[in-house]
Amino acid sequence: MAGHSHWAGIKHKKGKADKQKSKIFSKLSKEITVAAKLGTKDPEMNPRLRSAIQSARSANMPKDNIERAISKSDLNKNINYESLRYEGFGPEKIAVIVETLTDNKNRTASNIRTIFQKNGGNLGTSGVASHNFKQTGVIRVDKEEISDEKILELAVESGAEECTSNENFHEVLSPKENLYKVKNAIEKKVSNFIFTGIEWIALNHIKLNGKKYESANCLLETLEDDDDVQNVFTNLINNKKN
Repeated sequence: MAGHSHWAGIKHKKGKADKQKSKIFSKLSKEITVAAKLGTKDPEMNPRLRSAIQSARSANMPKDNIERAISKSDLNKNINYESLRYEGFGPEKIAVIVETLTDNKNRTASNIRTIFQKNGGNLGTSGVASHNFKQTGVIRVDKEEISDEKILELAVESGAEECTSNENFHEVLSPKENLYKVKNAIEKKVSNFIFTGIEWIALNHIKLNGKKYESANCLLETLEDDDDVQNVFTNLINNKKN
């Protein structure tokens, strides 16, 4: 499943630059605020908020930042964020799904369309790219939290579809409707989660290298830099480093 979430790869990479960390904090803060606004401010009673806070802690966001993001849900009650999805294709026909949280959909739509156009891509209508993906429940846990053997055992017992481990984190995949059932089972042994949520998993991949990869990757990175963008998913894989 490698390469299914471009943003996830960057978001969970250790040794982030300060600018990158600031961008990550901003996106996580927005998710916390929206989660708190849509439900109770008690993380134990609000799975989305609990997951957002856990992701923020995993990214080493200061406690004050987290509390400030929650309190923002009581401010500017007339401002409502809307979750919008955009789909299109980039250079070499890579499929791209962009998830956003915005208080101005006209601004966001214009920005996303411009980014696609300036980077050799085309923004399409809803459904144009998503048929290349499957929505799947995703749980990521830091390697230091639990062993490969134990996380695999918990994943199997809870009914997860797949469990893999890399040098930084374990990743458990489940049907999206069973996500929190699987997480509840893992929470019996793990208290800190890097991420819990629904992601778009590519059903097939496009492997590029050299300048072709750099060109396609430029589109993805520019999308990720937009303040309204929360997640970017693609079927692109870097085939070679050269």
